[in-house]
Amino acid sequence: MYLSLCSVSLGIATFFWMLGARLVMPFAWLEIVVVGWAFAMYGRHAADGERISLQGSRLVVEQETAGKLKRAEFDRNWVRVEPKTGDRSLITLSGQGRSIDVGRYVRPELRPALASEIRMALRAA
Repeated sequence: MYLSLCSVSLGIATFFWMLGARLVMPFAWLEIVVVGWAFAMYGRHAADGERISLQGSRLVVEQETAGKLKRAEFDRNWVRVEPKTGDRSLITLSGQGRSIDVGRYVRPELRPALASEIRMALRAA
């Protein structure tokens, strides 16, 4: 897709460059570089996300941001689930001297429901 965009842009720029509009070509190259940079940044963050799971007696939180994985494990019996500052803020999971904020990829109005769901899952079994 990016190569076809580059081809079209350079084709149009070449046509106008041949007609005497000499400044079209540098701006076409600038456009190609900026769009390429934007695609690279999008691709870098396309797989960002959070995964929260119960594995036996452990609550496991995995956060992936720009290809970097951050993992935290908590004993399910000692985890506290609370909003960071208010009802619509990120959710803080804490226990055993560690804490991690979750809910970045959930709409703010749905974060209280996520917190309730985590609390229910921790109480079950």
